Amino acid sequence: MNRDVCSTEYDFVKEARNQLFTYCSTIQPADFIKEVAPFGRGGSMRNLLVHIANVYEHWIGNIALKQPVPYSGYDQFYHIEQVVSLYTTIDELMTCFLQESEDLEAVIPFELNGVKSKATLLKIFTHTITHEFHHKGQIHSISRSLGYTPVDTDIIHF
Repeated sequence: MNRDVCSTEYDFVKEARNQLFTYCSTIQPADFIKEVAPFGRGGSMRNLLVHIANVYEHWIGNIALKQPVPYSGYDQFYHIEQVVSLYTTIDELMTCFLQESEDLEAVIPFELNGVKSKATLLKIFTHTITHEFHHKGQIHSISRSLGYTPVDTDIIHF
């Protein structure tokens, strides 16, 4: 897979994300930050969106680009507009990653939970985008449990 394909794929991710952001803008602010017990990572729509951003910050920023990217905190964001702004910086990280990653098969060493490992840039890219879609499903489930009707954010539909 080359950079152009990855760039196009990330454009699809952004389209789906923007659909989710538009949907989240219809959620009451109290529900957006409400923690729902069965869901991990803080269990709120806001917390999951920030967690997704944290994974981009970690894997793309800190590991792949070797930049000291600080992690965003949940309590920095109370409204969807603030989260949308956070993702502007995530998109900038991804643009940098896609421009600088000439060899997506390059192997990058890292340490996770005290265990040394390595992964290709392509695997890091794939991990971050599939991780986002996993949690997007949880965000839909949380909203459904709060009485909302989620919108379709599957890439194939737009």
